[in-house]
Amino acid sequence: MPLAKPVSMIVFDVNETLLDITTLEPLFQRVFGSGTVLREWFAQLILYSQTMTLSGLYTPFGALAVGTLRMVADTRGVSVGDDDVEELKARMAAMPAHADAAPALDRLREAGFRLVTLTNSAGGESPTPLERAGLGEFFERSFSVEAVRKFKPAPETYRLVAGEMGVATSELCLVACHLWDTIGAQAAGCRGALVTRPLNAVLPAADVPMPDLVAPDLGALAGKIAGHWRPS
Repeated sequence: MPLAKPVSMIVFDVNETLLDITTLEPLFQRVFGSGTVLREWFAQLILYSQTMTLSGLYTPFGALAVGTLRMVADTRGVSVGDDDVEELKARMAAMPAHADAAPALDRLREAGFRLVTLTNSAGGESPTPLERAGLGEFFERSFSVEAVRKFKPAPETYRLVAGEMGVATSELCLVACHLWDTIGAQAAGCRGALVTRPLNAVLPAADVPMPDLVAPDLGALAGKIAGHWRPS
């Protein structure tokens, strides 16, 4: 039996992993009186994106984001107007990169890895959120789950990247700050690397795949990846 090829391509999640979603907090502070509602909204957004996929349904991530904002508002007896929706869209399109993103990407590229992204967000015209954040130049390709009309962690999303790039899933390592994402990637045959940004951690429970690598920031994680899987 031939030996499996080493990891040659790093697949990055985008929202919160590379781009800082905390810049949405002023909207939630103004509408709800607390910026911490951002986390409730984001968790519900992920929950219902996954629910749609499990139910065999699909609605673009941006539309779900707006709908989830209105849903959270309804549960709190708060009114959300068209101006609030437009502000959400504008802020989501202009999220800045985390300070550790560009140096980590540069290190991985210099180490010989190919870099791509995979996001639940829909694709769009240039300039994309990654380009606005100054990170577009690092990536060979950017993939959206809209191509398979399923949200992560559906296995089809990770296999999309492998198929389009002409590599085996075992040659991919997904980098994300959400454990549900690395679990999905590993279940599809990829490797998983978790960056434990605030409020993200591993899940110590039976049969839950642990990430291959874990680090508190992208710089440390890039160092671990380069030392563990440096391409030949």
